[in-house]
This record gives sequence, structure tokens and C-alpha cells, in this order.
Amino acid sequence: MLPLICLDVDGTLVGSAGSPSEAVWGAAERARARGQRLTMCTARLAAGQARAWAERLDPQGWHIFHTGAVRWNPATGQVRTRVLDPAIVLACKVVAAEQGWVFEAYAWDDYVVDSDHDLARDHAGLLALPFERRSLADLRGPVVRVQFVVSTNDVAAAIAAAPAGSSASAATSPVMPGAAFVSITLAGVSKAGGIAAVAGDLGVAMADVMMVGDGHNDLPAIAAVGWGVAMGNAEAEVKAAARLHVADVDADGAAEAIDRSADLGSL
Repeated sequence: MLPLICLDVDGTLVGSAGSPSEAVWGAAERARARGQRLTMCTARLAAGQARAWAERLDPQGWHIFHTGAVRWNPATGQVRTRVLDPAIVLACKVVAAEQGWVFEAYAWDDYVVDSDHDLARDHAGLLALPFERRSLADLRGPVVRVQFVVSTNDVAAAIAAAPAGSSASAATSPVMPGAAFVSITLAGVSKAGGIAAVAGDLGVAMADVMMVGDGHNDLPAIAAVGWGVAMGNAEAEVKAAARLHVADVDADGAAEAIDRSADLGSL
């Protein structure tokens, strides 16, 4: 039995329905009953639905937000962050304005977007948060991540625009087809690093960790753990890197992965 299971959100826990299924929640309950810990591992912020899903997935566990820039434990209230250099934030804001991309800035549990673009409005809806134009100065807390919300055609350009000293990764969601979310964090921040920190807190070897994902920003984590799992809807490079494959998100592949973890052990 693997002691730690980490799960991406969009395209893994959440499919076209916009929220995890009862099959996923049932699998999580069975895992906790066996003594396993579950960690939600997402680029999203710790607010709205994502925060509630993390707490339901494992009320006692550590959860990773902002592609590894934030870890939060709902039981203790502890928050651990990697703050983004203000110069990087400003550089990203400038390039977004030049390219006509939606620019979002995030504190650990708050975000701002100063745009009326449809992508900005649709993203607020995906997050189940009220849409409100707010300036960077209105953000409640230090910036841990900025994001370009772009057409999928602009992903490569948005990743290439990441300033020196930062890391870029891309994600998509079945809820917003045709759109992509390019996260910019401090250099070295990744889901893999967040998972390594959680595993260290729990005294668990990375060889005994499962990571389930589907997208570009899941690749480092899938490669870093002993049991990388690709969803049926995963990108080709994710499937190639994964040790196991499960069903599509809308066929409860995440629940399948959680249940399979009960019969797996160290490499």
C-alpha cells in the first residue's frame, strides 16, 4: 500500500462536469480509512471550490497549490509559500499587455485580474469565484504566482516569455476548451518540489508516492515519484513518462488510481 497519493485537479479530479464525482470521493474515503494520505496538487489558488475540495479529499493532509508555490494544511492552518520576485511580476504584466494576454496575479488565497476579456470572465467562473476587475495593488498578500490566460495556440509563446529567475508551466481544463493557463513561479518551484516537501514532512520516500495527472505541469512530479500515473485523457508526453495508465477523467480514472494504490508497494 502506498502511503501518499497526490492528484492533479483539472483533467484528473475534475472533468467536464466541473467537480469531482462521487466515485472519486468514495475512493478517497476508502484510502483514508486504510491510513493513506491524499494531497491535492494543483495550479489553482487556495480559495473557492479548490480549497473545499482539498479539505474534503483529506482534512488532515497537506495540499499543494500554485504549482508548488504554496502548501496548506487545513487541520493546522499552516501555510508555506515561495514568494515571487516583484521584478518578475512587473515583467510579466508588461509582456501580457504587449501580447494582449490576460494577466492574473495570485496571493496564496486571493487573485486579481484587471481585464474584461471573455477568458478572464470564464476563468472566474471555472474557479467558482465572483468576477471583479481589480488592480495588482488590491491583491491581499504577497504574490506567489502570476498567470497568462491564453488561447492554446499561444502556449509556447507564453512559456517562452517567462523572465529570468522564474519557471513556467502550462495547464488546461476540460471546463474551458481552447484556453490554456501558463503559470509563472519562482525558479525551481514545481509540483515535484511541493510533493517532495510533503513527503518529507510525512517521512515518506518518493519511491512510495503516487502522482496522478494529465498535463504539462504534472510531468516533473510524475517523473519524480515511484508511481507516476497518467489519466486516459493525458497529453502524449505525460503518458510516455507514466508508469501506470488509468481511465479518462470522465470515466473516473482518478478513483481507479486511488483504489489501485492499495495494492502497490515500493519499487
